Amino acid sequence: MVGALTDSRWTHMGVIFKEAEGLVVLEAASPVRKTPLQRWIARGRERGYVVKRLRDAESLLSDEALVKMRTLGSTWLGRPYDARFRWDDQTLYCSELAYKLFDRAAGVRLGTLQRAGEMNLNDEKVQQALRKRFASARFDPMETVVTPDSIFNDQQLVQIEP
Repeated sequence: MVGALTDSRWTHMGVIFKEAEGLVVLEAASPVRKTPLQRWIARGRERGYVVKRLRDAESLLSDEALVKMRTLGSTWLGRPYDARFRWDDQTLYCSELAYKLFDRAAGVRLGTLQRAGEMNLNDEKVQQALRKRFASARFDPMETVVTPDSIFNDQQLVQIEP
């Protein structure tokens, strides 16, 4: 559904941290959790994945910013996945987590904020999913959203070899 909604190949993302036990991905799945990188890769379609980092990571991600990112991310652990894509912190979806983590902890805004109504709402798969997800709530086309594709294509990020 996310692929159809955003007209993109990229439907999920997370933020990689180096920890004592190895590389982990902080991700908003269900719930927000840390997943070992190799397990995260194994869940992907044909094990496909891309790793990107900030072009100016050395200057933008100070030790202080990284500590803030870890601390903020840890406060989100266990929160439910946001199937309605709301722009609050009670529940989180993957690109929302990445956007807010970089913005709040490092002052870096990744991707482009959009309105929900700007996305591909005419696709039948999207319409079915919206009817199901919003059966007991109102869909707000003015809701702020950020997509995995928007962050993936941000020029502040460069692809690196895994």
